Amino acid sequence: MGVYEIIFWFLTVVALSCALGVILSRNPVNSVLFLIATFFAISGHYILLNAQFLAIVNIIVYAGAIMVLFLFVIMLMNLNADTEPQKNRLVQIAGAISGGTLLLVILAALRTSTITTLDQTSTDIGLIKNLGKTLFTQFVLPFEISSVLFLSAMIGAVVIGKKEKENPLAP
Repeated sequence: MGVYEIIFWFLTVVALSCALGVILSRNPVNSVLFLIATFFAISGHYILLNAQFLAIVNIIVYAGAIMVLFLFVIMLMNLNADTEPQKNRLVQIAGAISGGTLLLVILAALRTSTITTLDQTSTDIGLIKNLGKTLFTQFVLPFEISSVLFLSAMIGAVVIGKKEKENPLAP
């Protein structure tokens, strides 16, 4: 095994274990920290694929800005286990069935997929010029929709955090 394969498998184990930490952690702050570690491991995969720009953007945008926003919302809502309502068994069973169904769909999709290898001579896969051309031609609508989604999430966080003013004239 080469050095790149060892790094790949190490980053894969880190990404999968941190992703499991996101799911299994009961503390929302720990879950966000696990998600940040997952983003760093995925950025390592991008570097191995010669997509340095995507790795840096992933760290700056997701591990930086989005995770800070998540932490802000979590701390703003003051989530803890004492005030969180307990979920009944029906909700837990429905969640397990939904997760199992999603796993079956993913396994079925992987079973019918084919493995293609990239041409080793092409070195311009992760270049900014190609990314920008693809992003603003083929994917301009999803790009703009995601920006509106992030804006609405920020407005929702402000609305949730805003406390109602008491009316001084009310009895």
